[in-house]
Amino acid sequence: MISLTPIKTLQIPEFRNLMTGRFFIVLSFRMLATLMGWWIYQLTKDPFAIGLIGLSEVIPAVSTALYAGHVIDNSEKKKLLLICNYVYVILISLLIIPAFFGNQLLHFSNKEISYFIYMVIFFTGFCRAFLGPIIPSMIPKIVSKETLPNAITINQGTFLTASVAGHAIGGFLIHWIDISGTILVVLGLMIFSSIFFWMLKKHPSENTAREIGVVQSMREGIAYIYKTKEILGALCLDMFAVLFGGAVAMIPVFATDILKVGSEGFGLLNAASDIGAMCIIAFLAFVPLKRNQGKILLLAVAGFGVCIIGFGLSKLYWLSFFLLVCSGMLDGISVVIRGTIVQLKTPDHLRGRVLSVNSIFIMSSNEMGQFESGLAAKLLGVVRSVVFGGSMTLLIALLVGATVPKLRKMNY
Repeated sequence: MISLTPIKTLQIPEFRNLMTGRFFIVLSFRMLATLMGWWIYQLTKDPFAIGLIGLSEVIPAVSTALYAGHVIDNSEKKKLLLICNYVYVILISLLIIPAFFGNQLLHFSNKEISYFIYMVIFFTGFCRAFLGPIIPSMIPKIVSKETLPNAITINQGTFLTASVAGHAIGGFLIHWIDISGTILVVLGLMIFSSIFFWMLKKHPSENTAREIGVVQSMREGIAYIYKTKEILGALCLDMFAVLFGGAVAMIPVFATDILKVGSEGFGLLNAASDIGAMCIIAFLAFVPLKRNQGKILLLAVAGFGVCIIGFGLSKLYWLSFFLLVCSGMLDGISVVIRGTIVQLKTPDHLRGRVLSVNSIFIMSSNEMGQFESGLAAKLLGVVRSVVFGGSMTLLIALLVGATVPKLRKMNY
């Protein structure tokens, strides 16, 4: 049965502004990620160098995430969101230096430009620790509990739509206006997103009635996740499955050396998984899953691993694109189910801390997955590393399904 709830949810002005701002900032982030992978590989011709981008960001992001959760739960969220937005703008604007003046005026070597990029990405990691959980933590305060599952689906759909556009547009812009022009577009989108965040209402802390220390605050968030097995199982599944299934990080290598499709083909290939995820999330927004969400989650992650294995073995561009689209559809299903489980099972006063721990798992899987892919590619070769990663993802899904019965039997 088709539900009209998503349309009603989008009619809430504050939620619409939050999602619009999220769309444009995620669009800029994905364009930036596409640009960084391409730029670094053109500078170094080393797949391991691509992996170092993820490592550069994940170390500060993960190390700061628990403290970020404490700050989010004890701060006014609109102000914190805007601060993070503008700090990101300042940091990314530093990339103008090597992009416009690195080789010609400053005579930087390719290695020196690479180090400069890693340094900037390292500092954005601190900002990422705060920015990631803020928007999801605001959603339950804007919409009712009855519309929360649909709001979460719309939030994920917004993220993935922006990801699709960002990956594809990023690839095209690199081809059309080069690296320097793409950076300026990224900065413009980041600034534009802040206009919609200014329109939000203030969202004060839920913990104003009591004083709580930083360490105790962190312990509360971790303890809650540990005792709530559905959340713990979903987060572990996400972290380990995506950690080993991060084939997307190697797409610059596949596009350049294996499929030989250039920057335009790279942009589409880079967006393929997000295209699949966007399509399935749009479908789920109007035809939501009614039962057996735990089993569906496990099957989706297992299928994702199979698609990654197929992508690693493919030598045909159209087949590679199709497999990545399928992997995105399966990942989209798991993203919606995991996000709904975390939000529905978390009380308001712990939401920032739980979502920050969630962000650790996400960042560990995505950015560490990028590093793992680069390292595995260096040790095993690009094709074998992707096949290995897909096989490990399939194994993780089977193990979690066998060891976390509460997740396997989960219904909401």
